[in-house]
Amino acid sequence: MTLTVLTDDQISGLVSNLTKEELQRFMGVLRGALHEYSTATTVPSKENAAATAAPEIHQPERTSINSKATGATTLFMPSSSSVGTGMKVVTLTSPSAEGDEDARPKENIKPTGAITLFSPHGTPLGFLHASTLTAFRTALASLLLISKRDPSSHLKTITVFGTGAQAYWHIRLSLLLLGQHIHQVNILSRSFSPPVSSLLKSFLTCPNREKEGWENTQFSVLTPAHNEYERLLKEQLLESDVIICCTPSTKPLWDGGILTSHEGRQKGRLIVAIGSYKPDMQEIPQEVIQQALKRHHHGVGGKHHWHWHKHAEEGGVVVVDTLDGALKEAGELIRAGCRPEMLVEYVCFFVCHS
Repeated sequence: MTLTVLTDDQISGLVSNLTKEELQRFMGVLRGALHEYSTATTVPSKENAAATAAPEIHQPERTSINSKATGATTLFMPSSSSVGTGMKVVTLTSPSAEGDEDARPKENIKPTGAITLFSPHGTPLGFLHASTLTAFRTALASLLLISKRDPSSHLKTITVFGTGAQAYWHIRLSLLLLGQHIHQVNILSRSFSPPVSSLLKSFLTCPNREKEGWENTQFSVLTPAHNEYERLLKEQLLESDVIICCTPSTKPLWDGGILTSHEGRQKGRLIVAIGSYKPDMQEIPQEVIQQALKRHHHGVGGKHHWHWHKHAEEGGVVVVDTLDGALKEAGELIRAGCRPEMLVEYVCFFVCHS
């Protein structure tokens, strides 16, 4: 068998020029893969219409190691099914190293690594650079949720924390699919650094703005250096329809009271957080999660009960990729005291909203 090797530039070239129709096909493929993972059943397709047997899916919990030499964390993520085996290895700067002079890296290590694919018999089939692919795939999963919102009224303003590849792809795919409905994109960063300028320039100079329908979309950048940062941050959060968090933060990115106050609860928002991969990491204030999971008076006699995923449009649950992984690794959920019944995996959400 031929071994396929794809560099980061090659992968970037492939996904950077997608049409809206191609993006929607990617979304369908990912939705099917999530269904297959969560239910261990094969979703029949045109290419595999006769598929009925359940694949043997094994996805052990990912493991990690920390390097004292670099202060970085390396994650190992294996997965196997009836069609083959894959191993993803990614190295990135550990947030715990930021306050440790001995472990602090000489330079910030952006997420980088590779995915190795094998046939069911163990023959190597592919070796893919993981940087762009990881950011693209994560944003694609988020887009499955973002696209469920009413674009005419609940997608006008998007606020993004972060300026790296994850932030770029979350904004880029949202604009490609729903750009004609998005009026404002707010970007929040710790400082106005070269990556911020590069991120902003990539959208302001994008040649496809008019063709994709977002030529009138406005962009702004806000950093703590602004003398009215707290006021503007509050305004942007209150105006947001979607908030996307793409940082390796170990503390909440904003004061939870902004969105749990009476003023903050006047409108519903989708909050997407992808940064936490350790229990000590946190992007969303725990009170925001607890507010979303509060019990409501419904049913006979006004008894309390949880809003399950069938009523997700009213809130009441947190949508996650995997229940076990989220409860062990997502610091926000751990701090908020989330239990399994308060979470729902992607596939259950989409089954109830298809």
